[in-house]
Amino acid sequence: MKNAINWFQIPVTEMDRAIRFYGTILSADMFAVDVMGTKVAVLPYEKDNGGVGGALYAGDKFTPSYKGTLVLLNAGDNLSKVLSKVEIAGGKIILPKTKLHNNSGYIAHIIDTEGNQIGLHSFNS
Repeated sequence: MKNAINWFQIPVTEMDRAIRFYGTILSADMFAVDVMGTKVAVLPYEKDNGGVGGALYAGDKFTPSYKGTLVLLNAGDNLSKVLSKVEIAGGKIILPKTKLHNNSGYIAHIIDTEGNQIGLHSFNS
């Protein structure tokens, strides 16, 4: 098995606000499409290279939560750069940049504009 995760879904209540937030912190152009009555906006990932992807989902069956499974998004080569955009984009940092053991990189936890707790990870800095 190459990856333990194939796809993830981040629930949102206001898709436009969530797109602005994630688009800002990840420096990505995002847009929503309708998929079987649910609004979906795909987060950036390298599908052709076997990357694991995920998306924002807005619909009756999706409720943002601070509790539950924690998804860690790839913050690229510089976690500090991504973290510097979180509060400007309307989020909150709840675990500042923290070095992991065994050269596993750095993590931080944030609260997005929808109320979800999300992790950020970088192998480099």
